Amino acid sequence: MSHRTVNTSQMPVSVGPYGQAQPNCFDRVKMGFMMGFAVGMAAGAMFGTFSCLRLGMRGRELMGGVGKTMMQSGGTFGTFMAIGMGIRC
Repeated sequence: MSHRTVNTSQMPVSVGPYGQAQPNCFDRVKMGFMMGFAVGMAAGAMFGTFSCLRLGMRGRELMGGVGKTMMQSGGTFGTFMAIGMGIRC
């Protein structure tokens, strides 16, 4: 009866972006701002498009209006999410 040798070495464990340590408070606030900014941009795209089309904007004017609304809502929602994450620290 032949025996095969079995490789007993373990697979490497993947390590997260922070290694074994938890993210510090600034990293949490930064992540909250980025998540809030992304959600705010998506909401701004929807509401901005609707409101600009309602006003009769077309072409370059429409893109400028939607972009402005996206940046405003992203910044506002991102700020509130960052404050919320800062309170949780």
